[in-house]
Amino acid sequence: MGNYIRTVSDRATVVASDHLWLEDSAIQQLKTTSLLPGMRRVAGLPDLHPGRGYPVGAAFFSAGRLYPALCGGDIGCGVALWHTGIAAGKASLDKLDKQLGNLDDPPDDTELARLCTLDAALEPDLAALSQQLAAADLPPSGMASLGTIGLGNHFVELQAVDHVADGDAAAALGLRPKSLHLAVHSGSRGLGQIVLRRHVEQHNHAGLADGSPEALAYLAQHAAALTYAHVNRRLIALRVLARLRAQGAPLLDADHNYLAPAVIDGEAGWLHRKGANPSGQGAVLLPGSRDAWSYVVQPLPGEGDPGLQSLAHGAGRKWMRTDCKDRLVRKATPAQLARTSFGGRVICADKALIYEEAPQAYKDVDTVLDSLEGAGLARAIARLRPVLTYKTRGECC
Repeated sequence: MGNYIRTVSDRATVVASDHLWLEDSAIQQLKTTSLLPGMRRVAGLPDLHPGRGYPVGAAFFSAGRLYPALCGGDIGCGVALWHTGIAAGKASLDKLDKQLGNLDDPPDDTELARLCTLDAALEPDLAALSQQLAAADLPPSGMASLGTIGLGNHFVELQAVDHVADGDAAAALGLRPKSLHLAVHSGSRGLGQIVLRRHVEQHNHAGLADGSPEALAYLAQHAAALTYAHVNRRLIALRVLARLRAQGAPLLDADHNYLAPAVIDGEAGWLHRKGANPSGQGAVLLPGSRDAWSYVVQPLPGEGDPGLQSLAHGAGRKWMRTDCKDRLVRKATPAQLARTSFGGRVICADKALIYEEAPQAYKDVDTVLDSLEGAGLARAIARLRPVLTYKTRGECC
């Protein structure tokens, strides 16, 4: 196990094999963050990469203070996985593409009413969310974006089960090897940005004293954004299932941008996750790029908790977004990037985004999984193959 745990300072560790390349700037950001007041431990996961001031693919544990900026603006961003009743062997890309239609705009009243008939709890949950936003002093206009994916690395993807490593665990989770599955990666849309912007304008990046009125106000807004993100992923999934005329049910849903109370080494404090899956809520999806495998993984109790109760949340970026088009424009056209080596398809009419989200811009998800398994933190249950990935139908949305 020692070869998979790197100690970079007295407060910072990284879960990564000796062969996994990590940017020096990401390691430095991890070290710098570990020196914040009240910070006890920080852990980089195998998908660690530099972010805007703070690293992505990491978990941070503090006591006495909490740091909203560590979670970023997309509070509640995460991945849900649903099964569908669509037979993988009979799926037609052209038909699925046509049925899926345009998901860039939120559902209109007619579509929303139809979705509420498919999920009886949806209408009361939307009403409860609206009330939660109001109680947290957040604008009701945020409700207008519900049911949309957003840009960046967010996506909806139909996936086929390619390999099952643990049949019993897969069956218990509800994976159906002969059916397509639906992965939804999105978060709180602009709502989380509103929460973060308010905090930074008032407090910069100094953090908040635990139990202070300011911390309690932030936590109420943070909780509302988490609820929003869960309802949003559910609404997106229902839209897709309704359009594909499929019956489906949720298998898992995990946030990877949020903070939560935790006890680490016997001390109570706050665990911040920035691009990190929780390891204490059951199986999670480890998505690859649009042209790579995704894995359903089962968390395992790691000796010494080197990952701070967290796992990687994906492959992790390798290139900065601003570099992607220059690196690839002479090697591949947007049309070529819309076809995968698996014979799948990527729906992305935004010519800048399709370069930014090209597979080459991401690290190898298999090396990320290898580090998690080598460190004894997780094991693969099943491997999923991308079939149809939806980003956007327009130049922007």
